[in-house]
Amino acid sequence: MAKTSSAPVLGTRALNRATLDRQLLLLRSPRPVEDTVAHLVGLQAQNVQPPYYALAARLEGFDPERLSQLMTDREVVRIVTLRSTIHTHTAADARTLRPLVQPARDRELSLFRDGLTGVDLDRLAAFARDLVEAEPRTMADLRRALHAAWPGADPQALAVAARCTLPLVQVPPRGLWGRSGQVTLTTAEHWLGRPAAPAPAPDGTVLRYLAAYGPASVKDMQTWAGLTRLREVFERLRPGLLVFRDEHGTELFDLPGAPRPDPETPAPPRFLPEYDSLLLAHADRTRVVAPEHRGRLRQGNQPYRTLLVDGFAAGVWKPVDDTLVVETFGPLSRESRAAVLAEGERTMATLHPGTSYDIRFGTVVPASGR
Repeated sequence: MAKTSSAPVLGTRALNRATLDRQLLLLRSPRPVEDTVAHLVGLQAQNVQPPYYALAARLEGFDPERLSQLMTDREVVRIVTLRSTIHTHTAADARTLRPLVQPARDRELSLFRDGLTGVDLDRLAAFARDLVEAEPRTMADLRRALHAAWPGADPQALAVAARCTLPLVQVPPRGLWGRSGQVTLTTAEHWLGRPAAPAPAPDGTVLRYLAAYGPASVKDMQTWAGLTRLREVFERLRPGLLVFRDEHGTELFDLPGAPRPDPETPAPPRFLPEYDSLLLAHADRTRVVAPEHRGRLRQGNQPYRTLLVDGFAAGVWKPVDDTLVVETFGPLSRESRAAVLAEGERTMATLHPGTSYDIRFGTVVPASGR
C-alpha cells in the first residue's frame, strides 16, 4: 500500500477545478440530457425544479421540456436512492443503484421498528406491491390501506416500510417542468416494464463516482452514497487508481485519465439549485464552500440556491415574482458582477423563455451568516 505522506498534494483550488470540470461547470457541455444524467449518476430531486436548474447550469442549449419528455417516456425516473433521498436517474441506474443502496433503506426502516411490531415485512411488501401496481397510489393511500390490513401498527411506519422495501418511483405529472401533481407511486419494475436487477458490485459505482466527483476520499464517497464500509472496495481498486492527498493529509483517489485542470483555469459564475449534487457529494466540502461560509447556504434543513463565483460558493439567489434576487457573501468586483448578471440572464432565458426578469443584488449577507 502506498504511503499517503508520499502522495502528491492537491490544493483546494486544484480540487475545485478538477471537480467543476467533471461536473460540466467550467464549460457548458453539448451532451444529451440522458447522457448527462447518467454521467452525474443522477440529480438530486427533493424538489421538482432542481434537476432542471442543475442541467441549465451544465448544458449548452438545454431545453427543460427534454427532461420532462424523458420522464414521460420512462427513460428517466424519480426514485429514492443515494442518501435515502429522491434523485432523478436514468431507467438503467434506477434499477441498479436502488438495490446497491438498499442497506441504507434497511437502516432507515429500523428507526420505525417500534411501530411495526407483529408486521411481517415480506407480506407487507407483497401487499403494497399489489396496491401500487394496480394503480399509482399516494402515501396517504398507502397509509390507509396498510393500516386497514394491520390496524395495530403505526400508519406512518407502515407507509415507510413500503417505501423502504419496494423501489417506488414517482410517476408523472410529478416532476414535469411547469406542471404540477402530487406524489403518486408505483414500483420501478411495473413502471419501466423490466424485472428487478440484482445489486451490482460497488466497484463500478466507485469508478463512476470518481469520474463525476473526484478526486475523492473513501469518506467522500460514503457521504455521497449514504453507504458505509467502502474502504475495502477502494483497496481492491487501488492498483488501477492514482493516489493524492489534500492539504490536510487525507488520502484521495482518482482515475488515471480524469481531467485535473490548472488551478487557475477560469471558472464562470453558475446559478445552482438547492440540493445540487456538487454541494452534497463530499464529506469535506471546502473544495466548493470556504470554511467561513459553512452554514450560510442553508437555514435548518432547508438549503438555499447557491451562486458560484470563481468556482466557489459566493452567495445565494432566489426568483421573486419577476425578479432574480442575488445576495453575495461579500462585494464582487466589477468584472464578476457583470459576469453574474450575464449568467443570471442566461439561466432565466433558458428556463423561462419569453419572460422578462430583472436581476437585483440584495443586501450582502452579513459576516455572521444565516
